[in-house]
Amino acid sequence: MHPSSELLQARTRRHFLRDSSAGIGAIALGSMLREDAAAAMAPPNPLLPKKAHFEGKAKRVIYLHLTGSPPHLDLWDYKPELVRRDGEDCPDEYYNGKRFAFTSSRPTLLGTRRTFTRHGQHGLWMSDALPNLQKVADELCVIKSMTTDQFNHAPAELFVYTGSPRPGRPSLGSWVTYGLGSENANLPGFVALISSGVQPNGGKNSFGSGFLPSVYQGVQCRSKGDPVLYASDPKGFDRALRRRSLDTLRELNEMQAKEFGHPETLTRIAQYELAFRMQMSVPEVMDISQESAQTLEDYGAEPGASSFGNNCLLARRLVEQGVRYVQLFDWGWDFHGTNPKEDIRDGLTQKCATMEKPVAALIEDLRQRGLLDETLIILGGEFGRTPFREGRTAKGDVLGRDHFPDCYSMVMAGAGVKGGFSYGESDELGFSVARDKVHVHDFQATILHLLGFDHEKLTYRFQGRDYRLTDVHGKVVEGVLT
Repeated sequence: MHPSSELLQARTRRHFLRDSSAGIGAIALGSMLREDAAAAMAPPNPLLPKKAHFEGKAKRVIYLHLTGSPPHLDLWDYKPELVRRDGEDCPDEYYNGKRFAFTSSRPTLLGTRRTFTRHGQHGLWMSDALPNLQKVADELCVIKSMTTDQFNHAPAELFVYTGSPRPGRPSLGSWVTYGLGSENANLPGFVALISSGVQPNGGKNSFGSGFLPSVYQGVQCRSKGDPVLYASDPKGFDRALRRRSLDTLRELNEMQAKEFGHPETLTRIAQYELAFRMQMSVPEVMDISQESAQTLEDYGAEPGASSFGNNCLLARRLVEQGVRYVQLFDWGWDFHGTNPKEDIRDGLTQKCATMEKPVAALIEDLRQRGLLDETLIILGGEFGRTPFREGRTAKGDVLGRDHFPDCYSMVMAGAGVKGGFSYGESDELGFSVARDKVHVHDFQATILHLLGFDHEKLTYRFQGRDYRLTDVHGKVVEGVLT
């Protein structure tokens, strides 16, 4: 036998305990500290209200995303010179060296076919496609100098909501609920509502939590059928049995949390408990049949239907009950001109009729209930549309526009923003920002500022570095703030 093997064979348990005392002690200490750490990490509810860095003007957000991106030059940004030069070849300086999604040969300029007039005390320019929003013009802040880095839908949408064109980062709503929590323990802090039957271009990443604990992700609710999928009890389960099963699951998860100290286990416990409470609270808040006939008419809502109007009314009901962030996605705003529904004339009139009436009703409803001064409303798409005709449809009868990242418009209303106000300018043809450029990261920084956050300090440590929504960019747009 090898001498070292003989030595090991001669060692007794007493020798082992004597020589390994430090190692065993360290293992025991680590085990105790892990249990203490797990207990310290176990808040009763990770969505409890939290304080921001300072007192923000906004307490909650309703973000209305028009998926596909509306033609801003036919809605918000009036360009008489573009109308005058309609049909001319696009000038070299606006076309050469540029990349467009569907336009490869020289396009022709496309002036709006809409009628623009001034509205409100401050004379805000607005299109005739927005007759109801014209009535609340004094509440609107239109930013006409937005710009983004992306010109395709999914990357541009992810860029708006996560600060990155690639999946994996937390969405804006997740950052907000991570920073502020929720004001109602029986409802999610972040709710996503989807109309027109199509998921966002960025998929669930547009309302996902990324590397943040999953308790902060958006909960998709439906205005038709069960409000939340899989939240209902299966057949044979009553409320008492559900409670007993969750208590058992909680005990098992707590054992795992003590053993491994993984924060996602604590998130799982919180989500099970929230789901139990939601079974009672969500169906009630999602039942718009409780609203008056006049309110339903104002929003163009119909109990049991699935529509943007229904979702706007649900957004008001949710924020009224303390939900921190409500995200609406409405498909159908990709106005290329490939069919009559995408025409900037009748097609835009028909699509706007489904959107602008409920948005105007939402603004007025919040104002009457005393909630508008504390609620930030955001309306817009992921980029803009070109000042020229889309290449594939340039010779057809339908008038449409291509994707355009260089300059477009976004609309804000409510808490902390100037009403009846136009910020920034595009050039006379609408090709580039002429004054007060607002990048997507600037826009994100401004939203967080209105909620009381220094965007550079709202961070989460992941894989060895501190991440934030605005990456390493962004500055607050002071000019739109009251």
